[in-house]
Amino acid sequence: MEGTIKQKIALTKLADDNTKVVIYGGAAGGGKSFLGCFWLLVMSLSYPETKWFIGREELKRIRQSTLISWSKVCSLLGFTDFDINGQDNYILLKNGSRIDLLDLQYQPRDPLYERFGSLEYTGGWIEEGTETNFGAYDVLKTRIGRHLNDKYDLLSKLLITCNPKKCWIHTEFYKPFKNGTLDKSFCFIQALVTDNPHLSEDYINNLKSTKDKAKRERLLFGNWDYEDSPDQLIDFDSMTDYFSNDHIQITGFKYITADIARKGRDKTIVRVWHGYVCIDRVELKVSKVTESADLIKNLQNKHAIPISRVVVDEDGVGGGVMDILDCNGFVNNSKPLNGENFSNLKSQCSYGMSKLICDKKIREICYNEDVKNAVIEEMAEVKQANIDNDGKVSIISKDIMKEKLGRSPDEWDSIMMRYYFEIKNTDKGVVIW
Repeated sequence: MEGTIKQKIALTKLADDNTKVVIYGGAAGGGKSFLGCFWLLVMSLSYPETKWFIGREELKRIRQSTLISWSKVCSLLGFTDFDINGQDNYILLKNGSRIDLLDLQYQPRDPLYERFGSLEYTGGWIEEGTETNFGAYDVLKTRIGRHLNDKYDLLSKLLITCNPKKCWIHTEFYKPFKNGTLDKSFCFIQALVTDNPHLSEDYINNLKSTKDKAKRERLLFGNWDYEDSPDQLIDFDSMTDYFSNDHIQITGFKYITADIARKGRDKTIVRVWHGYVCIDRVELKVSKVTESADLIKNLQNKHAIPISRVVVDEDGVGGGVMDILDCNGFVNNSKPLNGENFSNLKSQCSYGMSKLICDKKIREICYNEDVKNAVIEEMAEVKQANIDNDGKVSIISKDIMKEKLGRSPDEWDSIMMRYYFEIKNTDKGVVIW
């Protein structure tokens, strides 16, 4: 089978002396698995005793899907000199080259992926990268280029194949690619259904006829900025409308919501609201408790906001800021207000704010594209936990959101806290429904 033009471009990048990471994909049917299997087979054959890996979120999906593609590629090339070890999970070629099959699923007992910390590889392939935790990529990229690369004068190479999805790949690679700022050592190749002449008409027609708009946008058109799923609380159109709901007037009371950085790892994000319009946003990347408190005081004075209309994330060091200001404290896992059927206060406010956003009743004035993109990415990860559970309603945890985003959802936390003043009913007579 002759490769597609996009596959040939990817193979060229995987063979050059400059590109370290190749991201290939963007839609269904682009020949992602064929590319990965073909590249690893050629490299393993060309350089005896080298060591490679295929990583995917679940090992069983490598067995059920990736190894089928491997067998197809080997059959097309007439290659049979290999064995698959199903117990220790690796492919061994007769020339001594080996391809490990890695389970990249996040494990609470190993949040830093230390299980891969001592491994040494020549190069590797992460399949379905958008399903994979950022931490796995972050560790594995340090484990390549460490096995016989000097002997064969090989640059470390990492291939990531994927379909569009809002996650760390969108942030780290797609967005810079789209903006023309992608680092020269990275290469993003958008492979669409139309790039693959070997696909059947039935396959393409099935994608065209799907009633799932988000799936059609992602898998047929390769749209990275569109994702709606059953557990997602905010649809994509509403995310983008959040910044353009100009029909919402700037009127009413003013409020401040602040998500305080924890031990310097996250960012302190403070938002100022005038009614249902966010009119100001300030960020502190590294801050002391006193600096965060001083920032909020300055914003209070600037916008004439009383302390009763200020709320601060009380978890962690935020409690210190709250004590200094003597303002409202927001405890994420505290009981919901008014006896509503939510697992905690954060879930209650996240649902309420999501409804406001979807009903086009709230907006933010923002001219910073990076902030807009970050907000949209985080809104896409505001999802219901245990969607089939009939118990108390809750959203996925902040830790899970961090896994998907590759960073803390600080923007969303400072946005959803605005709803605290709706359920607390601080200012009676304010009606939004």
